[in-house]
Amino acid sequence: MIRTPGRPVVPRASLSHVRFTRPPAISAVTQAIIASRRTSSYGSFLETGHIDVNDDEGLLFVNNIFPSKLQWLLQGPLSGTRAYEVALKRINRPHLAASDPLHIIRRVFPQSLNIDIREVIPRFREGGAFVKYTRKDGDKNTDIVTVVQDHLEENPIRPWFNPFQQVKVAHVHGRPWIEDLYRIPSQRLRVEFLPGSADGTATELTTETLYSLFRRYGKLRDIERQPSDSKITPRYAFVAFTRPKYAVMAKNCTHGFTIPEQEGGGKSGTRVKIKYERNIKLSVIKDWILNHPRIVIPAIAALIAAITVTVFDPIRTFFIEMKIKATLQTEENSIFKWIRNQANKANIIYFGHRRTDPRRLTAIWEDRQGDIKQLQSWLMENAETFIVIHGPRGTGKRELVLDRALENCKYKVVIDCKQIQDAKGDTAKIARAAGQVGYRPVFSWMNSISSFIDLAAQGMIGTKAGFSETLDAQLSKIWQNTATALKRVALTNRKKDDKEAHLSDEEYLEAHPEQRPVVVIDNFLHNASENNVVYDKITEWAAGLTTGNIAHVVFLTTDVSFSKPLSRALPNSVFRTISLGDCSLEVGRKFVLSHLEYEAEDGDKQVQSMEELGGLDSLDSCIEVLGGRVTDLEFMARRIEAGETPPAAVNRIIEQSASEILKMFVLNPDIDSKQWSHEQAWHLIKKLAHSKDGTLPYNQVLLSDLFKENGEATLRALEQAELISIGSAHGCPDAVKPGKPVYRAVFKRLTENKTLSSRLDLDILQQLLSSENKSIGKYEQELQLLGSLPKQPRELSARIQWLLQKVANSQNKVSWYEQESALLQKVLRREH
Repeated sequence: MIRTPGRPVVPRASLSHVRFTRPPAISAVTQAIIASRRTSSYGSFLETGHIDVNDDEGLLFVNNIFPSKLQWLLQGPLSGTRAYEVALKRINRPHLAASDPLHIIRRVFPQSLNIDIREVIPRFREGGAFVKYTRKDGDKNTDIVTVVQDHLEENPIRPWFNPFQQVKVAHVHGRPWIEDLYRIPSQRLRVEFLPGSADGTATELTTETLYSLFRRYGKLRDIERQPSDSKITPRYAFVAFTRPKYAVMAKNCTHGFTIPEQEGGGKSGTRVKIKYERNIKLSVIKDWILNHPRIVIPAIAALIAAITVTVFDPIRTFFIEMKIKATLQTEENSIFKWIRNQANKANIIYFGHRRTDPRRLTAIWEDRQGDIKQLQSWLMENAETFIVIHGPRGTGKRELVLDRALENCKYKVVIDCKQIQDAKGDTAKIARAAGQVGYRPVFSWMNSISSFIDLAAQGMIGTKAGFSETLDAQLSKIWQNTATALKRVALTNRKKDDKEAHLSDEEYLEAHPEQRPVVVIDNFLHNASENNVVYDKITEWAAGLTTGNIAHVVFLTTDVSFSKPLSRALPNSVFRTISLGDCSLEVGRKFVLSHLEYEAEDGDKQVQSMEELGGLDSLDSCIEVLGGRVTDLEFMARRIEAGETPPAAVNRIIEQSASEILKMFVLNPDIDSKQWSHEQAWHLIKKLAHSKDGTLPYNQVLLSDLFKENGEATLRALEQAELISIGSAHGCPDAVKPGKPVYRAVFKRLTENKTLSSRLDLDILQQLLSSENKSIGKYEQELQLLGSLPKQPRELSARIQWLLQKVANSQNKVSWYEQESALLQKVLRREH
């Protein structure tokens, strides 16, 4: 009977008895099988789990008639038995191999065999079927099995799905268990030993007994008995076959078989219970992985890191090298160059004279020609040190280096620290740094996911697994790949057959400094803190480039304290420094005139235009107010080109700068988070505005009551914020000046506002009053302590006199501060 497990069929006809001795024997077998489908006996097998065999009946197991490897089909569209049979019949090719299971079962039994086929119970998952038959009087099961086996030896049957193996038959000695559980057959069996009777005891079979019991079904690989000290019951043993089909045959033929006493089964006999044991494959590996996270999770992290280094690092280095060579940029592409040149010739894109200096900085470059040549000569020398271009914002540091000194440099890399520092979060910083050098692919978003995995791993194993990498580690990877790409670029022009072929790469680079690329690090120390990972990694990487002769490194910075972080990277080197300041008034005048396009041949037009603008005198006076700061001069020139007069343009610059200063230094609500107070900033603004030459002695500022505590640190912070600049003489701070030349006029404009000036002066006086009152309180407390002594020693008289004098001086200051405060309060009341 072949049907779907678990789906009983209503009986429709009685079972037919078929004898092989009759002429239509083969068809009778088929009729018996078809008749068995119409019974509900298979459903009862699934319900009871066993096949009942009478005394005159026998049971055979035929294997290799179903494709057991395709048993997963039974969980899908072929879940029905009849659908499964139909699918098998559709591929029936008898001339190639046996493909129909019914056809195979018909051919198993010889026609001369005197038996009746009662039922056929298929075992799709195990690739075989049970055949229940009725024998005649005098026949033995062993004789019937022998006849069938001899018949198969003479007439082998090879199914379509495995034409290299034959169908085998064995007698079922035990009581097989019929179940429809999803259990995968394996070549390893677990044999459990149970008592043969309810009141008996089981005997653990010996290896020899197990061998004699199972060897008849196929080649054994191993027999493993349960450890003697094991407390698990019932006792068991593992029997491993060389092939799964042998194990299937052994399980179905011996399950439930009782070993008699004479064969080693004990007094009451021992019944064997057999089931498939999972092989040590993926399931065991999975269990081991889940049970050993302390080993597996770090190993997976190391494997991922190894794959990343092996697969992605060469790709990233290639993209960095492409960016350095600018082969992906249209400016360096030969095709785009040709198109641009042709367009210029035909005046398609550029009409008239094409500007080669759109910002008209020629006058500035002529004045700084010495600095440009000095920088170019340093790049030709073999010096293992940094080149630092220092100067306030707006002095043209970037333009001088990139547009003039490195104009003919073929390979250069520009890293803008401002973009990296202004990024919010480590992920954004990594992405910005990678984009600066062309490092891709970069999976910066994976860092957030990996952090959650690390957090979960820390909860499981107590330590981080290393999936997520810190900003430090990610930046190290980026700069390391960039260094590799820079070295490849530096060795691009080296040939194997030249006269220096015997030199190593390091020796070649040392001998040819002109072949090294140039790395320009712009806005160095922008928004820097005490312990900044970004700048630590950049300086460490830059030191490796210079000492390894891989590239020249040029730092562009506005921070006067650049030597401190750079000295940590190269402690034994002296930096080559170019300090850029404001240009002279004459150069500034030429710069503005060049912007206004007043050339020598257009002199009449120049005079006429200048008369309309207020004359050369007004222009010179405006340039004198702005000083030599390039950005301010350029802004004024653009406003003049827009139709404004020079004084109006300067006034606009002053007003804009005044608003910025008030917002950043005076009226900022977050001023408490800065290293200075708004009283200190206003004190410097007022003093610089009223000074004759626009400078203050450095030491005089430190002696002010407002700068008694951490005065030098406050001045450095204000210099970093560009409110002031500190001049030096012989390496020592000497004078305090406005941060920009135009700030002197701005400071004067701010102090002319009586309301603002009075209010801020009043704040200063209030702070000074508070400071003096605190000092008086300390002096009085000490005097009270000394006065409480029973006697006044002569040695304390000087101390008491000093304290009294301090109290008097502080009180005089308090009186003066209160008088000034009263006057300022009157001014504020009058103004309002």
